[in-house]
Amino acid sequence: MTETSEPLVSAPVSPGRAKFLRFLIRDAGVLLALVLITLFFSVSAPYFATPDNALKIFVQIAINTVLAAGMTFVILTGGIDLSVGSVLALCTVVGATVMIDESLSPAVAITLALLACMATGAACGFLNGWISTRWKIPSFIVTLGMLNMAAGAARVVSDNSTITGLPQSFVDFGNLIIGGFLPSIFLVAVLVIAAGWFVLRFTVFGRMIFAVGTNDEAVRLSGHNPDFYKVAAFTISGLTAGIAAMVYLLRLNIGSPIAGVGYELNAIAAVIIGGTSLSGGKGSIIGTLVGACILQVLSTGLQLLGVGDNFKPIVIGLVIVLAVILDAYRERLLRKIR
Repeated sequence: MTETSEPLVSAPVSPGRAKFLRFLIRDAGVLLALVLITLFFSVSAPYFATPDNALKIFVQIAINTVLAAGMTFVILTGGIDLSVGSVLALCTVVGATVMIDESLSPAVAITLALLACMATGAACGFLNGWISTRWKIPSFIVTLGMLNMAAGAARVVSDNSTITGLPQSFVDFGNLIIGGFLPSIFLVAVLVIAAGWFVLRFTVFGRMIFAVGTNDEAVRLSGHNPDFYKVAAFTISGLTAGIAAMVYLLRLNIGSPIAGVGYELNAIAAVIIGGTSLSGGKGSIIGTLVGACILQVLSTGLQLLGVGDNFKPIVIGLVIVLAVILDAYRERLLRKIR
């Protein structure tokens, strides 16, 4: 007579514990990585843990944070936007051209420049989304084309020259430090992140952005048009590129046709490191902010350690690849918890 043993069945995870584990894996892990990296450089890198360096980091992450906020919407739907850097360049020369118009008062010129930057960016983003969905062309190809078109348009608008002479009140606001530690341009970035967080978390539109990235066919069968949300996501990405252009003008006080070179890769990296899945449907805009912080903390810390400019991209590239690998394992763990 042979003995038979009952198969081992793992005990189910309680809802409360499952929710806590999901938080640790999906959200807290990225924040923990930022804390550990910051602690490492605080101990090893000279002058890293100083108020002046913290202020420098806040200033430097502002532009990428704004760009990455819009990029999060696109990647959540399963797309990609390679054009945001060139769109930013186009918007800087458009905004600067408006602001140096001597027939306008400074207040009117700044307001019109902001509206022009946002409208130009949103128009470029809308074209990206509409062309991609209308003819079912991968967004990678469409936005690559827009990258070149926007870069060329920036040179045409500026006559291939740098635009200077922005209103002094605008320059003063860009140099403003609130409370002695918070740069005004970083505050703009935080406001953009807060608006994106609210939309994604508390609105039907935000929930549909996640749903489209998870299963656009299910969205279609439920009576919604997934193409509308994809176009809207690209429009938001272009809009934030216009806002980032104003932040660029605040920081550097010039409109440049070569501004934004490589910015699209930094924005994508911030989104991926922040935990948003490239396959769409999963992610957090707060994680994007943390991802942007990780990128800048790494860059600044490596510079203070004396790592040359030739090696810094290698290290940051390895971090991006590691983030993608961890994303695959994270999804496996989340499926097990479910």
